[in-house]
Amino acid sequence: MKIEVEYLQFMWPMRHFLITCGEIGGKSNIIAVSFCMPVSKEPPLIACAIGKEAYSCKLIESAKEFIVNVPPKELRPKIYYCGFHSGYQIDKFKETNLTPQPARKVRAPIIKECVAHMECKVKQEIETGDKNLFISEVVEAYADEAIVKGERKAEYAKGDFPRKVYSTRFKRWLSTAQRK
Repeated sequence: MKIEVEYLQFMWPMRHFLITCGEIGGKSNIIAVSFCMPVSKEPPLIACAIGKEAYSCKLIESAKEFIVNVPPKELRPKIYYCGFHSGYQIDKFKETNLTPQPARKVRAPIIKECVAHMECKVKQEIETGDKNLFISEVVEAYADEAIVKGERKAEYAKGDFPRKVYSTRFKRWLSTAQRK
């Protein structure tokens, strides 16, 4: 027998990313995202889905660029912090003690403590329900040597991550499923 389920539970594990947007010295932000994926090798394109109401969405729409930072396992508490708090109200760099540093080709900062960085320029923006999908060209990609050699690991989202981050979606689904 098969029963109805929330589809998101079958999409994990996924990699966590910390996306930075804005400018050093100006308004910048960090958002925790799992909905990122490669969509083309040539040219190198990735797609990232970000909530329409998120502060980062507004910054990316304005600047047309951002950075996908790959955090190591040690940053798990900071990943969750960035996922649960809004940049409208707080400075996530300050609150998490993460270090913004200049990127190579875009104005947004990289996160020093992350192990890899993909600098992106937006090529297309598509409204997709409650998210905007940013299809972007990776104009620069670099990583710590230890991560490339497999001597250090990056974090993956597992288990209860979708329920924690998308709790309102799950509550809505559960109440609908319980009525059936």
